[in-house]
Amino acid sequence: MARSSEVCRSNCPINFVLETFGDKWTLLIVRDLMFKGKRTYGEFLESDERISTNILADRLKRLEEHEIVEKTVAPDNRSKLIYSLTPKGKDLLPVMLEITAWSAKHDATTNTPNSFLDMFAAAKDKMMSAILSELE
Repeated sequence: MARSSEVCRSNCPINFVLETFGDKWTLLIVRDLMFKGKRTYGEFLESDERISTNILADRLKRLEEHEIVEKTVAPDNRSKLIYSLTPKGKDLLPVMLEITAWSAKHDATTNTPNSFLDMFAAAKDKMMSAILSELE
């Protein structure tokens, strides 16, 4: 069921985003799906931020409820779930790119590659198309 701001504290668009994502872990899972090619529960657990299993399970469930991610059974292992971004989740790409560029600008110790920043500045649309094609 698609969620709307009708179930939120207010109809404010910033509040809707905060109630959808809620905390740092949720956007880090989106980051891992979008930019790092992670698709399984175990791969998310390997991220540098070291999310706990109970938080990961909860955030994946929340992302599914908000139709940001979907899960399917792996064709080669019926006990393994594969997570992917839905079209709604892929719509977060411009936001995620802007967050990354903002962080690189204001964080002196960022690990954002210069190649990312150069392409972002010179050809953002081309960059978005390339990332979206990898998510297909």
